[in-house]
Amino acid sequence: MPKDARPRPCSIADALEVVGERWTLLVIRELFHGVRRFDRIARNTGASRDILTARLRKLEAAGIITRRPYSEHPPRHEYHLTAAGRELGDVLLMLGRWGDRHLNPDDPPVRWHHSCGELLDPVVVCACCGGPAREGAHTPVGRGVL
Repeated sequence: MPKDARPRPCSIADALEVVGERWTLLVIRELFHGVRRFDRIARNTGASRDILTARLRKLEAAGIITRRPYSEHPPRHEYHLTAAGRELGDVLLMLGRWGDRHLNPDDPPVRWHHSCGELLDPVVVCACCGGPAREGAHTPVGRGVL
């Protein structure tokens, strides 16, 4: 890469620095399922204790989760999503939708239901016209556009 070449400024790249790793997203998935304790998160994700500890610390430092004590003797904590962490639910739903369509089209392993009782099919829509993002032209605007 030439000396003066710099990576494109991008919030996607910034977000991936925090959550763009398999174990991190699986931890967040577990918290969305209501799993809050270390041992159950480890079991459900398959992450080793040292990897899980590192990911939980990174998520806490980034303000995505908080730790809350539930036992003093021995000291134990539960993990809870912050408002920023809860917003990642939309990302997980869209990632799951992609996986269902392209990796598990015949038998999606998880079906999400909306509070109305119907199957949830998450979509990204334009805030102005309500049209699906997939159908419109995507024109980035900002300092990362060349």
